[in-house]
Amino acid sequence: MTDTSTDRPKDKPWLIRTYAGHSTAKASNELYRANLSRGQTGLSVAFDLPTQTGYDSDHVLARGEVGKVGVPVSHLGDMAALFDQIPLDQMNTSMTINATAPWLLALYIAVAEQQGADVSKLQGTVQNDLIKEYLSRGTYICPPKPSLKMIGDVAEYCYRHVPKWNPMNVCSYHLQEAGATPEQELSFALATAVAVLDELKTRVPAADFPALCGRISFFVNAGIRFVTEMCKMRAFVDLWDEILRERYGVENPKFRRFRYGVQVNSLGLTEQQPENNVYRILIEMLAVTLSKDARARAVQLPAWNEALGLPRPWDQQWSMRMQQIMAYETDLLEYDDLFEGNPAVERKVEALKEGARAELANIDSMGGAIGAIDYMKSRLVESNAERVNRIERNETVVVGVNRWTQTEPSPLMDEDGGIMVVDPAVEQEQIDRLTEWRAERDAGAVEKALADLRSAAREGRNIMEPSIAAAKAGVTTGEWAQQMRAVHGEYRGPTGVSRSVSNRIEGLDDLRAAVDAVSDRLGKRLRFLVGKPGLDGHSNGAEQIAFRARDCGMEIDYEGIRLTPEQIVEAAQDGAHVVGLSILSGSHIPLVEDLIARMRDAGLGHIPVIVGGIIPSDDARRLLEMGVTRVYTPKDFELNTIMQDIVTLVDPETVAAE
Repeated sequence: MTDTSTDRPKDKPWLIRTYAGHSTAKASNELYRANLSRGQTGLSVAFDLPTQTGYDSDHVLARGEVGKVGVPVSHLGDMAALFDQIPLDQMNTSMTINATAPWLLALYIAVAEQQGADVSKLQGTVQNDLIKEYLSRGTYICPPKPSLKMIGDVAEYCYRHVPKWNPMNVCSYHLQEAGATPEQELSFALATAVAVLDELKTRVPAADFPALCGRISFFVNAGIRFVTEMCKMRAFVDLWDEILRERYGVENPKFRRFRYGVQVNSLGLTEQQPENNVYRILIEMLAVTLSKDARARAVQLPAWNEALGLPRPWDQQWSMRMQQIMAYETDLLEYDDLFEGNPAVERKVEALKEGARAELANIDSMGGAIGAIDYMKSRLVESNAERVNRIERNETVVVGVNRWTQTEPSPLMDEDGGIMVVDPAVEQEQIDRLTEWRAERDAGAVEKALADLRSAAREGRNIMEPSIAAAKAGVTTGEWAQQMRAVHGEYRGPTGVSRSVSNRIEGLDDLRAAVDAVSDRLGKRLRFLVGKPGLDGHSNGAEQIAFRARDCGMEIDYEGIRLTPEQIVEAAQDGAHVVGLSILSGSHIPLVEDLIARMRDAGLGHIPVIVGGIIPSDDARRLLEMGVTRVYTPKDFELNTIMQDIVTLVDPETVAAE
């Protein structure tokens, strides 16, 4: 029989992206242009934490964070430098930005106008999903209700003025990174989308609402359980179609299409034998490309070494080549859906949909996603605890971590440690440019723009137009965000970690007995302070440490993310026996140095300090020299070992023996 599969036209490849940005706008621009020249077909911008959380590079909370996990963008000049020689009217740009999404989009539009582009032709996506920030990533600023209103402002503005732009990426990616099961990822993300659509429904004429629904896109995760992940994507397609048809009456199937981009799972990347991550990334990509009916429209892949630190350009290129080989060398795009009618796939899809519908109904009974934030957060922490437990008990096999741990030295780990390290001088250079920008702008124009922005926020008007005007006037990121803080206030999200007595004690008898014994010798319950200094909002590790410490019988003190070293030292004065810091953004050296100095000045130098995060070995040595007692990295996955270390560190008998 003749194969006629090639008689039909090949499907277009998905957009090939690389999530990138670091150091400075100029350095990131050079990286973008290099990646585009190597075959990348869309941009995906990573912003640094001060930019994400609405602080200028010279703010006290920005110390040590500038340019570390993305590019700093403090004003229009930075945004113009970021896209220098990149024609925005010919580009499809994804910006991973949430709390400051209206502002970064305003800067982008202002730069496009500077370039002479027709703004109505701009194409791309702004993530703009604040709800998952409260649950998993922590870059929120304001409380949920005004944040939802700002999501709506962006969507309404884009619908009227930038119609090809996706104004929101409902982001389930970080939900899975925080431990979500497939059913939770489906239901929590879809509940978020429903909350946004309910917000948008009154903003446009009823006849226009279906088209506005069609502009909402998703950003998802694909883990290593390939079949389940592929079925999850098919379930997403069906459930989104069902919600738009039944809840909102959208009749045109074009507007009910589930459009999504993906970055495959980073949670499962291992520090141990990191070269194995290449295979994990490839397998995870298959879950979102093999099934034509549920294929991603844009794909970005992590690099093999992201569990170690910031990838180098070559590492990112390697991941991009993986996409290109799949899209251009294989025959994947020549066939109809490969899984249509497969009974095993259909059973799994239906089971996932049934579980997601039940959870959606539960969330709906709480008033929707906004009302269920505390519930969803606690469920994620519990699910992540179960995931960690399964790995510790060897029920989930992770190659190189809990099985087959003997290995040859990796030739990929060369003299630079296999990662890129941001020059610490970058921060001061960025601050100097920011100071110069402020000095050269028209102060009167800035004050007027800020007053107009504040009035719009206070009166409930759409903030996009005054934000664009503020961008052109020279307003900075921190100044824009300060107006939102002044009008709406700030918010501290739930931690998902209860202080109540735990009944999750299976396998912890010996540790609980040790905690009891040491507490008796101390004369009071062993108290463990868990702190997250700086702007890093990835709290999964801190939550799991606090969760396990509570289960072991310790008194835990965990107030969540975004604390200054000064605040942590103040909390330590309330009887802490050990202080644990979690820092994943690469800012560990300056933050820990500051905290250790403050503890000594406060007479707390005797309290052991332990630090966990993505910490290169050279930095770990520096931390120990500063006075840190223990350093933990992702390879230290056995939480009970860390718990035993804590008990030993504060045991009066051990201290006396030393």
